[in-house]
Amino acid sequence: MWNEINNALYQKFEFANFSEAFAFMTRVALEAEKMNHHPRWTNVYNQVEIWLNTHDAGDTVTEKDHLLAKKIDKLFNR
Repeated sequence: MWNEINNALYQKFEFANFSEAFAFMTRVALEAEKMNHHPRWTNVYNQVEIWLNTHDAGDTVTEKDHLLAKKIDKLFNR
């Protein structure tokens, strides 16, 4: 579930292993590139943390962030 924290949508995702986490990041990267909307994220072993906000809107949460969050959720729930 996404939470709005410090002007960003945030969610932590957990996978069985590093390969699954990295594959997820690759799928997210392709969607983000299509939207020209790139997340801030970290990856440690099987965990991926993502923060979304819109830099062009003063680093606030916009509809663009909510749209990318929905796309990310669909990729996670495959």
